[in-house]
Amino acid sequence: MTRLHPLTRHGRWAMTGAAGNVGHHLRGALAERFEHLLLLDTAEISDCAPHESAVRADLRDFALLRDVLTDLDGIIHLGGIPDEADFHDLVDVNITGSFHVLEAARINRVPRVVYASSNRATGFYPTTQSVNPDLPVRPDGLYGVSKAAVEALGRLYADKFGLQVACLRIGSFEPAPSTPRELATWLSPDDCTRAFRAALDADYGFVTFYAVSDNRGRWWDLEAGRAIGFDPRNDAAEVGTRIAGSPTEPQGGDFASPGYTLSRQRHLSNDPTGTESSQP
Repeated sequence: MTRLHPLTRHGRWAMTGAAGNVGHHLRGALAERFEHLLLLDTAEISDCAPHESAVRADLRDFALLRDVLTDLDGIIHLGGIPDEADFHDLVDVNITGSFHVLEAARINRVPRVVYASSNRATGFYPTTQSVNPDLPVRPDGLYGVSKAAVEALGRLYADKFGLQVACLRIGSFEPAPSTPRELATWLSPDDCTRAFRAALDADYGFVTFYAVSDNRGRWWDLEAGRAIGFDPRNDAAEVGTRIAGSPTEPQGGDFASPGYTLSRQRHLSNDPTGTESSQP
């Protein structure tokens, strides 16, 4: 197994998808964590702090990633299509793009990759079931499939090449819960910081855990995260006191409906129900 140089607690890191909501939050919340933070996104980032620099980068451009993801202590990989989309786009950006990040890390001997996975990798479990990361994936759509695929890639790179890989199944990252589903799935900004800080600092080879607040109605087990130091402290029930109603089945809610997936597939653009393509 390849031996990689040890993780530096306060060192040089990169962040893909840095212009997104989670990236913008972490840049401020964890600013003191990094000596230098390289920001990557397809969007231009013009508000770099003194310890930051930015590069416009597409995850599909392996040559660019290989050239810039070097001399680093770790990569926070947030980049990708953030919701259901055409399957081919999800493969190109989310799966192949994540392979490029992991492969650049292997080639350049970057020891750690912290990956933003999603609760949507298990969105077809019923709301009556408590789910932990050891259970089989049950994606609620093709986006969830892409996240599950990258978790498998991360496991491979940890087992075969010695990378340290954390997969955070992120819940509903919002300032406050606003729907019945989010009473179970909410991830508060402060708990988001705690989840990523644990993934940056803990000692592990490979880990998957749910990045979700300590909601009394949550569907996801917290033990895997607590084992590496993730201690969520917020509860959606204490914030969303005026939210009425119950979430729809399954845990993915509307994300799990056939129309949510089929309406985004280019080959079904004239037949969003998919009925024509199923005819003999």
